[in-house]
Amino acid sequence: MSRRPFASVRARTTLGATLVVALALIAAGIAVLLSLRGNLTGRADAEADAAGREIAARIAAGTPYPALDLPDGDDHPVQVVDARGRALAVSEGLTAISGTGTSDVRPETGAEAARDDEEDDDPDAGGAGVVTGHGQGRATVDGESAEYRFAEVEVTDPRGGTVLVHAGAPLAAQRDAVRTASVVMLAGLPVLLAVVGAVTWLVTRRALRPVESIRREMAEITASQDLSRRVPEPGTHDEVARLARTTNETLAALETSVERQRRFVADASHELRSPLASLRTQLEVGVAHPALLDVPGAVEDTVRLQRLAADLLLLARLDAGERPAHTRVDLAELVRVEVADRAGDGTDVRVEAEEGDAAEGSRAQLSRVVANLLDNARRHARERVTATVRAHGPWIYLEVADDGTGVPEAERERVFERFVRLDDARARDEGGAGLGLAIARDVARRHGGDLTVTAAASGGACFVLRLPRAGSPEQPEA
Repeated sequence: MSRRPFASVRARTTLGATLVVALALIAAGIAVLLSLRGNLTGRADAEADAAGREIAARIAAGTPYPALDLPDGDDHPVQVVDARGRALAVSEGLTAISGTGTSDVRPETGAEAARDDEEDDDPDAGGAGVVTGHGQGRATVDGESAEYRFAEVEVTDPRGGTVLVHAGAPLAAQRDAVRTASVVMLAGLPVLLAVVGAVTWLVTRRALRPVESIRREMAEITASQDLSRRVPEPGTHDEVARLARTTNETLAALETSVERQRRFVADASHELRSPLASLRTQLEVGVAHPALLDVPGAVEDTVRLQRLAADLLLLARLDAGERPAHTRVDLAELVRVEVADRAGDGTDVRVEAEEGDAAEGSRAQLSRVVANLLDNARRHARERVTATVRAHGPWIYLEVADDGTGVPEAERERVFERFVRLDDARARDEGGAGLGLAIARDVARRHGGDLTVTAAASGGACFVLRLPRAGSPEQPEA
């Protein structure tokens, strides 16, 4: 299967970073160009204002219109019009103008102007010019047309006539500056994007190098099925280092689980082999010599196989995550029933229980726990076993104590492992496979409780089963 373009994280990151930077640079460039254009336009308006005010001051001082010293039309084209839009004076060489409100560029003759001035005669003296607005247009001077910013300055001449002075400032410098900035930005943008892309590519490759090492090691572990190997952990404290540590923790848990499963299968095969071999031998002897058939022994081996199969089936269901039922179980009653079923086996079992104390869960599974604890205590007791049921806060406790030799402190966790039997237990075992206590603890923990072992007051072992109390308003913490 071929790799699609930009399928890698490094390529996608580089492309994304380059696109983001490109958009940011384009937006910043547009903002810069708009700001530059606005500043240059403001400068042109200021130049036009200055030129217009200067002409307006001369008009207010009484300078005749034909005698106005207007600036060169190439730099600042000027158009002076009256209130009716008729040209009174224009810059030399100005042949066309737009953007000022009137396109008249032919000044009135002296006689016509004088007659109009007499009609508009006003005794007040002339006033200073006031800028009333700005506009943009074109002017043709000596046959060359260009864009200008025009300032409109209103002034009153000494005879009281209202005159508008339109003075322009060229926009050629603005156009050149904006064009130069645009060219520089467009030329520099690809170079800058190339630098950003290259740096991002190199930085991403360096950042993802540990990830590639982890992937390569995981591929080798998968191919070799060697769960004892671990992925390399970088010396940093970032997300990649945490990923490596989590991966190694997962591999360790998986290795433990697989090893436990292998050991479980091996131990189960061993435990099944002995009673099956014994039963087969007895049956073969019975076929050859019926008088020598040990029927009680065959029945005993069959019962042992049945119990072992039931224990293995329960462990398989527990490992599969089977959840216990939510049934109210009277633990004291359950203990009495199991004790009654074992009456007459020669062991004195004393029950001390508070009535009404109940747990919540699967009656069948909790019955198996109680039975396993009583059978274990009965096998190791010298004379007496004591079963105590009591409640304390949100918990209900079952303590099963015997007067045997007890469990050494160093072995108190090991006895809950599957197929584990201490040497003393092997010498006195009546057929157990070492699964009873492991099943009891698994069931207890799946019910939200726990199972531990301590030393009994009589010197033997005391197994303490703790379960959440049914109907307790408090939520117990495991």
